[in-house]
Amino acid sequence: MILLGSSSPSTPAIIAPRPRRLRHRTTTPSLPHSRSPHRHLVLASSSPAPTPRPLARAHRPGAVATAAEMVFSVTKKETKPYEGQKPGTSGLRKKVTVFQQPHYLANFVQSTFNALPADQVKGATIVVSGDGRYFSKDAVQIIAKMAAANGVRRVWVGQDSLLSTPAVSAIIRERISADGAKATGAFILTASHNPGGPTEDFGIKYNMGNGGPAPESVTDKIFSNTKTITEYLIAEDLPNVDISVIGVTSFTGPEGPFDVDVFDSATDYIKLMKTIFDFESIKKLLASPKFSFCFDGLHGVAGAYAKRMFVDELGASESSLLNCVPKEDFGGGHPDPNLTYAKELVDRMGLGKTSNVEPPEFGAAADGDADRNMVLGKRFFVTPSDSVAIIAANAVQSIPYFASGLKGVARSMPTSAALDVVAKNLNLKFFEVPTGWKFFGNLMDAGMCSVCGEESFGTGVLTTSVKRMVFGLF
Repeated sequence: MILLGSSSPSTPAIIAPRPRRLRHRTTTPSLPHSRSPHRHLVLASSSPAPTPRPLARAHRPGAVATAAEMVFSVTKKETKPYEGQKPGTSGLRKKVTVFQQPHYLANFVQSTFNALPADQVKGATIVVSGDGRYFSKDAVQIIAKMAAANGVRRVWVGQDSLLSTPAVSAIIRERISADGAKATGAFILTASHNPGGPTEDFGIKYNMGNGGPAPESVTDKIFSNTKTITEYLIAEDLPNVDISVIGVTSFTGPEGPFDVDVFDSATDYIKLMKTIFDFESIKKLLASPKFSFCFDGLHGVAGAYAKRMFVDELGASESSLLNCVPKEDFGGGHPDPNLTYAKELVDRMGLGKTSNVEPPEFGAAADGDADRNMVLGKRFFVTPSDSVAIIAANAVQSIPYFASGLKGVARSMPTSAALDVVAKNLNLKFFEVPTGWKFFGNLMDAGMCSVCGEESFGTGVLTTSVKRMVFGLF
């Protein structure tokens, strides 16, 4: 197994504390049965502080503090439509410089809020995070302020704005707040396998409450709204939240309380993976002197999980990890896991021209947002078409979650017929769909598909519309 300069509409006012002190306590949400109490410092007032501070910080987890309540107001900002804000199957992707234009991101976000049912916005919980590429941290602050202004109850943010696309889906479906609420959707900030940096690509897409991408009925409404938008709502005086610090920062606005909850995404995700895979068996495999492996994070978001998963949980050597420090520009590389761009891994696996050491038995890489993967063996490459077929063929015997059987399998039209052969031999339901993960998601939500994959290095498993950052180590 492998698991894989501010552009805000205005400078935020920092609000000075009132003389009155109130005791404020919150609880950081987590997966069921894994909640831990956090108590945090929150400031409040209605007048600007003489010397603004750049960030509002949640108090460190586990500490107790007393504070007054931080209050914000809502502003309607006039705007004009931008052409070409049509979200595709992977959302809206443009150059960073396009997103940095005045109101560009805000237009799309407000158009999304306006396209959603009211109960998925007012009083709702949403997730905002992504692959950590350049402009992500600015975008999180803008979206949080707009969420507050639109009546969202709370925003969940992965620490440092890092959440893989599969992890976002898992968080939507599995995470529960202290008051029992679950997320109704997520803004995912990623341009997938495209390069990152000040002159490179940025992207945003919306996932629904089932964890999967917004259907065409919603994306069509979003696009229609972008063509007619004249104003958007934003809490301009809401201070930026320090998303490098785990904890809850609380505010109060015209429609009541609003929280920004920064959490450690790796903890939740590892807990979920332990319900799916046999960690003890994998740990024994990694400890065997006859087995070695290498994982290349390509400086994408997968690196945020790699050390915790492979080294801390499964006991692998840290030397097994390549490029596992997430970077805004992906280290100047192209975070696309293929034989061209994952050159360092390819060389280590004995497939490069300069290979002169004994390769590991198994190698793998993930793209920028960790929803694509490449699998390599010692001196050979496993095509995506074959890897999904191998997973399907071995799932029942090797993955505890599938011990009771697979509901069906699916592949995209351009993917080879290896999966068809497996489905026929195992007497499984088989589906061929157009390219696009929403089609897999429809099958999974209908309970008709457990494993799916496509030619561009994407593999999905589980009976949910979730692109899991996993692939088989059988």
